[in-house]
Amino acid sequence: MNRIVLYAPEIPQNTGAIARTCAATGASLHLIKPLGFDISDAAVKRAGLDYWHLVDVHVYENVEEYLAENGDETLWLLSTKAPRSYAEADFGEDVALMFGRETSGLPEPLMERYRDRCLRIPMKPRARSLNLASSASIILYEVLRRQGFPGLMQTGIMAVAEDMEEV
Repeated sequence: MNRIVLYAPEIPQNTGAIARTCAATGASLHLIKPLGFDISDAAVKRAGLDYWHLVDVHVYENVEEYLAENGDETLWLLSTKAPRSYAEADFGEDVALMFGRETSGLPEPLMERYRDRCLRIPMKPRARSLNLASSASIILYEVLRRQGFPGLMQTGIMAVAEDMEEV
């Protein structure tokens, strides 16, 4: 199973959009504290996240707890400060994609520790960064494309409905 890992996310709408992407793809969502928002059942319902129950969510006190439970064999860190493009990565199975907080990214010591696994999304020089939810979607779908979209519908709903009418 692929994982999206958010380090200290600050904006609930970004995490909500990423959770929706996880629900649509089967990826699990891993949140590393501190969180800039409440994810209690009441808060999630109030925010209208009706797909939250479809997401396998895990919460960790810190990065070390995440690494102790999940390891780092398939970990990739995404940052605008990374030295190479995600297109150069050799993603395998069960990929973990870690993204930093919206205002400051991932901690420098963590990026130094995994320097050979730091990736970026190519963009124009003057563009500071992409939205966190957009970035997570771009990279997750690239991983899924390379994996052959395992377990995902390859046709649209109209095609499925037409196939069912023929039966």
